[in-house]
Amino acid sequence: MRVGLLGRKVGMTQIYEENGTAIPITVVECGPCTVLQVRTAERDGYHAIQLGFADKKRKSATQAERGHAKKVNAEPKRYVREIRQETPVDVTEGQTLTVEMFADIKRVDVIGTSKGRGFSGVLKRHGFKGLRATHGVKRMHRHPGSSGPSADPAHTRKGIKKPGQFGNTRVTSRNLKIVRVDLTNNLLLVKGAVPGPNGGYVTIQQTNKV
Repeated sequence: MRVGLLGRKVGMTQIYEENGTAIPITVVECGPCTVLQVRTAERDGYHAIQLGFADKKRKSATQAERGHAKKVNAEPKRYVREIRQETPVDVTEGQTLTVEMFADIKRVDVIGTSKGRGFSGVLKRHGFKGLRATHGVKRMHRHPGSSGPSADPAHTRKGIKKPGQFGNTRVTSRNLKIVRVDLTNNLLLVKGAVPGPNGGYVTIQQTNKV
């Protein structure tokens, strides 16, 4: 079984080892999660566990969301995702999974949505240097410059870095080390940064990176 849970990013801080070395960590509120549905290859064509995290007010949930959660005697959930499995799993619908599942796991992948930064220019979006500040450059200092040849092929090639929407995309932080598992407060401390703002929902699953 590939271990996975849903959670919420709390924020970043640091802890110290016995030798005084500081370790940057991200605190993730991990579970408890309700198993809303178990996917099987015979019925659905693949194996997966559908999890729900954080109760949602019934008046804010759709009729479909209320009905789906009612099948397992649970409240509608704000964040619902599936954890793919290669083989059938020994869990039942309605079961509650906690952060204790990660007690023996060393590294995880964290999937989230990066911060949306709106329409951004090439300096912010792609790290361009910009044009020089002297020698006839007027009011063009943050412009990208040339986008390609003029006569041949006489058009901009595909893939040229341009201004546009920056952020608000699905991002996966791979192979992050688990520093500590707090069973009392349902917290998972992982080394490094994870995508998204504080309070953003994330999916944490056992890494498949060798």
